[in-house]
Amino acid sequence: MRPTPGAPDEPVDAAGADEEPPLDAVPPTRRAILVAIKRNGTMSAQALASELGISVPAVRQQLGRLTEDGLVVHEARPEGRGRPTHRYVLAPAAEALFPKRYGDLTTELLGYLGGPESDEVRSLFDRRRQRRLSGARARLGDLPLQDQVAELTRILDEDGYLADVERLEDGGWRITEHNCAILTVATGFRQACSSELAFIREALPGAEVERVAHLLDGSHVCAYEIRPRR
Repeated sequence: MRPTPGAPDEPVDAAGADEEPPLDAVPPTRRAILVAIKRNGTMSAQALASELGISVPAVRQQLGRLTEDGLVVHEARPEGRGRPTHRYVLAPAAEALFPKRYGDLTTELLGYLGGPESDEVRSLFDRRRQRRLSGARARLGDLPLQDQVAELTRILDEDGYLADVERLEDGGWRITEHNCAILTVATGFRQACSSELAFIREALPGAEVERVAHLLDGSHVCAYEIRPRR
Protein backbone atom coordinates (compact mmCIF):
# COMPACT_ATOMS: atom_id res chain seq x y z
CA MET A 1 0.00 0.00 0.00
CA ARG A 2 1.35 3.40 -0.95
CA PRO A 3 1.48 6.09 1.75
CA THR A 4 -0.86 9.05 1.44
CA PRO A 5 1.00 12.37 1.58
CA GLY A 6 -0.14 14.48 4.49
CA ALA A 7 1.27 16.59 7.28
CA PRO A 8 5.05 16.69 7.57
CA ASP A 9 6.42 13.62 9.30
CA GLU A 10 7.87 13.99 12.78
CA PRO A 11 11.57 13.36 13.47
CA VAL A 12 12.47 9.76 14.18
CA ASP A 13 14.96 8.31 16.61
CA ALA A 14 16.85 5.39 15.06
CA ALA A 15 16.70 3.58 18.38
CA GLY A 16 12.93 3.14 17.95
CA ALA A 17 10.38 2.59 20.69
CA ASP A 18 10.54 0.02 23.47
CA GLU A 19 7.08 -1.47 22.95
CA GLU A 20 6.85 -1.71 19.18
CA PRO A 21 9.15 -2.82 16.36
CA PRO A 22 11.52 0.08 15.57
CA LEU A 23 10.45 0.33 11.92
CA ASP A 24 6.81 0.73 12.96
CA ALA A 25 7.78 3.84 14.92
CA VAL A 26 8.98 5.58 11.74
CA PRO A 27 6.40 7.92 10.14
CA PRO A 28 4.64 6.27 7.15
CA THR A 29 6.26 8.13 4.23
CA ARG A 30 9.77 7.74 5.57
CA ARG A 31 9.10 4.12 6.45
CA ALA A 32 7.98 3.45 2.86
CA ILE A 33 11.16 5.08 1.55
CA LEU A 34 13.37 3.00 3.85
CA VAL A 35 11.61 -0.22 2.85
CA ALA A 36 11.89 0.62 -0.86
CA ILE A 37 15.62 1.30 -0.57
CA LYS A 38 16.05 -1.86 1.50
CA ARG A 39 14.38 -3.90 -1.22
CA ASN A 40 16.30 -2.32 -4.10
CA GLY A 41 19.67 -1.62 -2.51
CA THR A 42 20.01 1.85 -4.00
CA MET A 43 17.46 4.26 -5.49
CA SER A 44 17.22 7.77 -6.87
CA ALA A 45 14.64 10.30 -5.74
CA GLN A 46 12.90 9.95 -9.09
CA ALA A 47 12.68 6.17 -8.77
CA LEU A 48 11.35 6.46 -5.23
CA ALA A 49 8.71 8.98 -6.31
CA SER A 50 7.58 6.68 -9.09
CA GLU A 51 7.40 3.61 -6.85
CA LEU A 52 5.62 5.35 -3.98
CA GLY A 53 3.29 7.45 -6.11
CA ILE A 54 4.26 10.80 -4.61
CA SER A 55 6.03 13.86 -6.01
CA VAL A 56 9.78 14.12 -6.35
CA PRO A 57 9.91 17.26 -4.12
CA ALA A 58 8.02 15.37 -1.40
CA VAL A 59 10.49 12.49 -1.66
CA ARG A 60 13.45 14.85 -1.53
CA GLN A 61 12.05 16.50 1.61
CA GLN A 62 11.74 13.16 3.38
CA LEU A 63 15.15 12.01 2.14
CA GLY A 64 16.63 15.17 3.61
CA ARG A 65 15.15 14.36 6.99
CA LEU A 66 16.27 10.75 6.80
CA THR A 67 19.77 11.97 5.96
CA GLU A 68 19.73 14.31 8.96
CA ASP A 69 18.62 11.40 11.15
CA GLY A 70 21.57 9.36 9.90
CA LEU A 71 19.37 6.71 8.31
CA VAL A 72 20.27 7.19 4.63
CA VAL A 73 23.29 8.45 2.75
CA HIS A 74 23.50 9.55 -0.85
CA GLU A 75 26.19 9.23 -3.48
CA ALA A 76 26.56 10.76 -6.91
CA ARG A 77 26.82 8.21 -9.72
CA PRO A 78 27.58 9.18 -13.33
CA GLU A 79 24.97 7.96 -15.78
CA GLY A 80 25.68 8.72 -19.42
CA ARG A 81 26.84 12.19 -20.42
CA GLY A 82 24.52 14.12 -18.13
CA ARG A 83 24.96 15.23 -14.58
CA PRO A 84 25.59 12.50 -11.98
CA THR A 85 22.46 11.04 -10.45
CA HIS A 86 22.14 11.12 -6.68
CA ARG A 87 21.27 7.67 -5.43
CA TYR A 88 20.38 6.80 -1.87
CA VAL A 89 21.39 3.82 0.22
CA LEU A 90 20.64 2.85 3.82
CA ALA A 91 23.12 3.99 6.44
CA PRO A 92 24.32 1.36 8.94
CA ALA A 93 22.08 2.89 11.64
CA ALA A 94 18.99 2.07 9.56
CA GLU A 95 19.67 -1.65 9.78
CA ALA A 96 18.65 -1.57 13.44
CA LEU A 97 15.13 -0.58 12.37
CA PHE A 98 14.50 -3.80 10.49
CA PRO A 99 13.43 -6.97 12.31
CA LYS A 100 16.20 -9.18 13.61
CA ARG A 101 15.25 -12.57 15.05
CA TYR A 102 18.52 -13.38 16.77
CA GLY A 103 16.77 -14.13 20.07
CA ASP A 104 14.31 -16.54 18.46
CA LEU A 105 17.10 -18.27 16.57
CA THR A 106 19.24 -18.62 19.70
CA THR A 107 16.31 -20.03 21.66
CA GLU A 108 15.58 -22.52 18.89
CA LEU A 109 19.21 -23.66 18.70
CA LEU A 110 19.45 -24.03 22.48
CA GLY A 111 16.30 -26.13 22.35
CA TYR A 112 18.04 -28.55 20.01
CA LEU A 113 20.68 -29.10 22.72
CA GLY A 114 18.11 -30.65 25.02
CA GLY A 115 16.21 -27.73 26.53
CA PRO A 116 16.69 -25.67 29.69
CA GLU A 117 17.73 -28.58 31.91
CA SER A 118 20.39 -30.07 29.66
CA ASP A 119 24.05 -30.16 30.65
CA GLU A 120 24.99 -28.82 27.23
CA VAL A 121 22.93 -25.65 27.73
CA ARG A 122 24.39 -25.14 31.22
CA SER A 123 27.86 -25.51 29.75
CA LEU A 124 27.20 -22.88 27.08
CA PHE A 125 26.00 -20.33 29.63
CA ASP A 126 29.03 -21.12 31.82
CA ARG A 127 31.35 -20.47 28.89
CA ARG A 128 29.59 -17.20 28.10
CA ARG A 129 29.94 -16.13 31.74
CA GLN A 130 33.63 -16.97 31.77
CA ARG A 131 34.22 -15.03 28.56
CA ARG A 132 32.48 -11.96 29.97
CA LEU A 133 34.25 -12.37 33.29
CA SER A 134 37.66 -12.44 31.63
CA GLY A 135 36.96 -9.16 29.87
CA ALA A 136 35.52 -7.54 32.99
CA ARG A 137 38.45 -8.53 35.19
CA ALA A 138 40.86 -6.94 32.75
CA ARG A 139 39.02 -3.63 33.21
CA LEU A 140 38.27 -3.84 36.93
CA GLY A 141 41.75 -4.96 37.97
CA ASP A 142 42.73 -3.77 41.45
CA LEU A 143 40.45 -0.75 41.49
CA PRO A 144 38.73 0.19 44.76
CA LEU A 145 35.31 -1.41 45.10
CA GLN A 146 33.48 1.85 44.37
CA ASP A 147 35.37 2.23 41.09
CA GLN A 148 34.84 -1.44 40.26
CA VAL A 149 31.09 -1.01 40.65
CA ALA A 150 31.13 2.06 38.39
CA GLU A 151 33.21 0.29 35.75
CA LEU A 152 31.06 -2.84 35.87
CA THR A 153 27.99 -0.65 35.34
CA ARG A 154 29.64 0.77 32.23
CA ILE A 155 30.34 -2.76 30.99
CA LEU A 156 26.70 -3.77 31.49
CA ASP A 157 25.55 -0.61 29.73
CA GLU A 158 27.86 -1.34 26.79
CA ASP A 159 26.38 -4.85 26.63
CA GLY A 160 22.94 -3.33 25.99
CA TYR A 161 21.41 -3.52 29.47
CA LEU A 162 20.85 0.26 29.79
CA ALA A 163 22.47 0.10 33.22
CA ASP A 164 23.02 2.79 35.82
CA VAL A 165 24.18 2.84 39.43
CA GLU A 166 23.14 4.77 42.53
CA ARG A 167 24.61 5.02 46.02
CA LEU A 168 22.50 3.64 48.84
CA GLU A 169 22.08 5.28 52.23
CA ASP A 170 23.88 2.41 53.96
CA GLY A 171 26.97 2.93 51.80
CA GLY A 172 26.22 0.22 49.26
CA TRP A 173 25.22 0.56 45.62
CA ARG A 174 22.32 -0.47 43.44
CA ILE A 175 22.96 -1.35 39.81
CA THR A 176 19.76 -1.22 37.75
CA GLU A 177 19.40 -2.80 34.32
CA HIS A 178 16.54 -0.99 32.57
CA ASN A 179 16.70 -3.27 29.53
CA CYS A 180 17.26 -6.99 29.13
CA ALA A 181 19.53 -7.39 26.13
CA ILE A 182 18.72 -11.12 25.89
CA LEU A 183 15.07 -11.12 26.98
CA THR A 184 13.87 -13.65 24.40
CA VAL A 185 16.51 -16.15 25.46
CA ALA A 186 16.07 -15.45 29.17
CA THR A 187 12.32 -16.09 28.94
CA GLY A 188 12.91 -19.67 27.81
CA PHE A 189 16.19 -20.32 29.58
CA ARG A 190 16.41 -19.01 33.12
CA GLN A 191 20.09 -19.95 33.15
CA ALA A 192 20.62 -16.63 31.40
CA CYS A 193 19.41 -14.89 34.57
CA SER A 194 21.36 -17.04 37.02
CA SER A 195 24.42 -16.62 34.82
CA GLU A 196 24.03 -12.82 34.95
CA LEU A 197 23.88 -12.87 38.74
CA ALA A 198 26.90 -15.17 38.93
CA PHE A 199 28.81 -12.92 36.53
CA ILE A 200 28.25 -9.84 38.69
CA ARG A 201 29.18 -11.71 41.87
CA GLU A 202 32.38 -13.12 40.39
CA ALA A 203 33.34 -9.76 38.88
CA LEU A 204 33.06 -8.21 42.37
CA PRO A 205 34.68 -10.79 44.69
CA GLY A 206 35.07 -8.20 47.44
CA ALA A 207 31.33 -7.57 47.62
CA GLU A 208 28.08 -9.24 48.55
CA VAL A 209 25.62 -9.05 45.65
CA GLU A 210 21.87 -9.57 45.98
CA ARG A 211 19.32 -9.37 43.18
CA VAL A 212 16.46 -7.24 44.51
CA ALA A 213 14.34 -6.88 41.36
CA HIS A 214 13.85 -9.30 38.48
CA LEU A 215 12.18 -8.58 35.17
CA LEU A 216 10.94 -12.15 34.76
CA ASP A 217 9.36 -12.08 38.21
CA GLY A 218 7.16 -9.11 37.36
CA SER A 219 9.42 -6.12 37.93
CA HIS A 220 10.04 -3.62 35.14
CA VAL A 221 13.82 -3.81 35.71
CA CYS A 222 16.52 -6.10 37.04
CA ALA A 223 18.41 -4.60 39.99
CA TYR A 224 21.31 -5.70 42.16
CA GLU A 225 22.35 -4.33 45.55
CA ILE A 226 26.05 -4.43 46.29
CA ARG A 227 27.77 -4.04 49.65
CA PRO A 228 31.36 -4.59 50.80
CA ARG A 229 31.91 -8.14 51.97
CA ARG A 230 32.06 -8.39 55.76
